[in-house]
Amino acid sequence: MSKELFNNFKWDFQSEIEIGEDSLKIEALPKSDYFIDPASGKKIMNAPFFYVETDKDFILNTKVSRTFVSIYDACVLMVMSGETCWVKLCFEFTDLGHNAVVSVVTNGVSDDANGVIIPGNTVYMQVAKKGDLFALHYSLDGKEYKMTRFFKLPMKDTFKVGFVAQSPTGEGGTCLFEEIRFTHDTPQDMRKGV
Repeated sequence: MSKELFNNFKWDFQSEIEIGEDSLKIEALPKSDYFIDPASGKKIMNAPFFYVETDKDFILNTKVSRTFVSIYDACVLMVMSGETCWVKLCFEFTDLGHNAVVSVVTNGVSDDANGVIIPGNTVYMQVAKKGDLFALHYSLDGKEYKMTRFFKLPMKDTFKVGFVAQSPTGEGGTCLFEEIRFTHDTPQDMRKGV
């Protein structure tokens, strides 16, 4: 992804950013997240979201890194279709005390699904959309991807795709997204991500 393509990106809740040739460094804001609690209905929508609007299917793939400090600190790939409909694939410091790939699907309210434990502070993540189908994948080496989640979620004709830096219980922190690839392709096999 060339640096020029970021010219089409916009902000919700703008924060500090450094833009490289195929990388982004985004600062999370304190107490920031996107989540609608399924128990209480409380809605939080205040994390920096750097996104592009599209009406096409896509694959978004990147290497993410973060030095975690507080519970739920995360680097996030997000697809949003309004204030009660979005998908988050997160590299997060969980409330179980380890780094993990976490997925959140919001359709009226949010769910919250902890995934595989990740050793260290770096992982590759991928989100793919094909019609109403979504596939979320992770990789430790950027080559072999494993499925985190596969599901159906209808969205508006035009929706937002991009990068979130969140710190729901903390005071911020830096998310690094590198080796970013964003194409309007779709995987031949959504479950395998290729």
